[in-house]
Amino acid sequence: MVKQLLRNHSSVRIYDGTPISKEIVEDLIATAQMAATSHFVQAYSVVWVTDEKKKEKLGLLSGNPRQFETSGGAFVFCVDFKRLQMAGKLENVDIIADSAENVLVGVADVSLFAQNFVIAAESMGYGICYIGGVRNKPEEISELLNLPEFVFPLFGLTIGVPARRNEVKPRLPVAAVLHENEYNAQKYEELLPAYNETLEAYYNSRSSNRKIDNWTKQMADFLIEQRRPFMNDFLARKGFNWK
Repeated sequence: MVKQLLRNHSSVRIYDGTPISKEIVEDLIATAQMAATSHFVQAYSVVWVTDEKKKEKLGLLSGNPRQFETSGGAFVFCVDFKRLQMAGKLENVDIIADSAENVLVGVADVSLFAQNFVIAAESMGYGICYIGGVRNKPEEISELLNLPEFVFPLFGLTIGVPARRNEVKPRLPVAAVLHENEYNAQKYEELLPAYNETLEAYYNSRSSNRKIDNWTKQMADFLIEQRRPFMNDFLARKGFNWK
């Protein structure tokens, strides 16, 4: 049953507006907290945005206004070393937060925590969508949510009762991501064109937003230039200098 739930995941971008209760949100957070965490640091925090004006602004800043407007719950998942800094002070220690390793630990912790949250929510019949667009305006969103030093927004997440569900988008074949004993890049020459055909058929046959496109073209267009070059300076201002 759990496996089928995972295999049926698709992002939901339009909800019916039914609000999510505090009881459900707290239950989902408690469930999410049982995710694995590196060295038990639990380097995550979540801001639940219930203020309608802030929710509207968050939607505009992240470039996803309709999702936030119709969602039953709007959240920003953050890497958080502020709480760890406070823990260090209780022990009369100045912690080192601004290393590349700790940034990676925080990103991994938040991602595992969030995925537990998502699976729990989907098991209850809700739809969700991750919002990477919060990193388009991280400074403004940090100000909006009063995020202190050593805390930065990694992604947003909307949840709610779906007004419409999308078809499941085909992922890469298992052979493209599974390597045995050593990495094999040569197989991509055969696997990627075949995957392009699969994705082209999906885009051409889905019930809405049909288009002509494939995976390698999408990735080439996406990665041909540096994305969000301001993030390095933003993270430094938040106290993360990649030492």
